[in-house]
Amino acid sequence: MQEPRVLGVVGWGGSGKTTLLKKLLPLLVARGLRVVTLKHAHHDFDVDIPGKDSWEHRKAGASEVIVCSARRWAHVHELGDSPEPSLGELLRLPGRCDLILVEGFKRYPHRKLEVFRPELKKTPLYAQDAQIRAVATDSILTGTHPPLVDLNDAQAVAQVVIELAEPLDAVLALLDARPPRP
Repeated sequence: MQEPRVLGVVGWGGSGKTTLLKKLLPLLVARGLRVVTLKHAHHDFDVDIPGKDSWEHRKAGASEVIVCSARRWAHVHELGDSPEPSLGELLRLPGRCDLILVEGFKRYPHRKLEVFRPELKKTPLYAQDAQIRAVATDSILTGTHPPLVDLNDAQAVAQVVIELAEPLDAVLALLDARPPRP
């Protein structure tokens, strides 16, 4: 891959999205890809550890804290009363990469892979979202659905991810033109 590409990974809570990504990431990296993950959190979250300097700076009122070492850097931005950034704004942040995997942000109109488990007793998301181009599942599904990939075959899912990911510029143009579904 030369131009960064993007694919969403969506599914109901408890479907195994994060578990799947933990299996996929080493496989994608082994293929020589620089992968960025972008995860949507539906609740208050914290990446700082209470008592650490970065946490103390933020709690003392810093609107942004950047921590840097020879091995990594992190940037924490407090929104305060500002609105949550859009997916398009967030996709413009990563540095050089080959693939951006977006976990969540299911209401946005970018291509997605759904992780679906019928035992959760939830309606599949693909029934309402034509941008879900494949479904990773460990069950047999009936009716009309996008192509299926075995959730337990991480190599096969990795291949589907690479095939479905679309160029970042195309995703940004789409996101700029169409707001997320309500």
